Amino acid sequence: MELIKQNTQSNVIKSILIILVGSIVLTISSKIKIPFYPVPMTMQTFVVLFLGISFGYKIGLATIGLYLLEGIAGLPVFSNSPERGVGIIYFTGPTMGYLIGFFSACYIASLIKSSDGYFQILNKLILSVSTIYILGILWLGYLIGWDKPILELGITPFLLAEFFKITLILILSKKILKLRKFI
Repeated sequence: MELIKQNTQSNVIKSILIILVGSIVLTISSKIKIPFYPVPMTMQTFVVLFLGISFGYKIGLATIGLYLLEGIAGLPVFSNSPERGVGIIYFTGPTMGYLIGFFSACYIASLIKSSDGYFQILNKLILSVSTIYILGILWLGYLIGWDKPILELGITPFLLAEFFKITLILILSKKILKLRKFI
């Protein structure tokens, strides 16, 4: 019984450390950016997919939740913070839909299994990233108006970069899945 209790405590501590480190990596990935208006291009989608594939949906969603809470609380974790504001004001700006989309993307990416073929993995990755952009465009349209060229502002500039990120994670996916054994 004592061994089970120690093992459970060890797993909880390991999970908490992964969530904290994942939040830091997500913050760093938000700072690796190419500035666009109204939404910057970052490496966050790559990290979100990586979290889902490597650690599963529980740790992945907890990591994204912590990251968003840090940003809402005022820590400068978001891409254009602190220069464009911090906290809930920044969160509810043009990027909110994309940030919320991280949850669905991470969850769908967590459904990738080692038994999946590369075509199945590719389809799940495309679906994952698509949810980020769908939620992002919905919020962007609501925020700046549907009469604006929201597809040209919120999707088109990012397509080539997303293609490369998805290709890279697809190539690495079988190796990334091996990380799940340690959790």
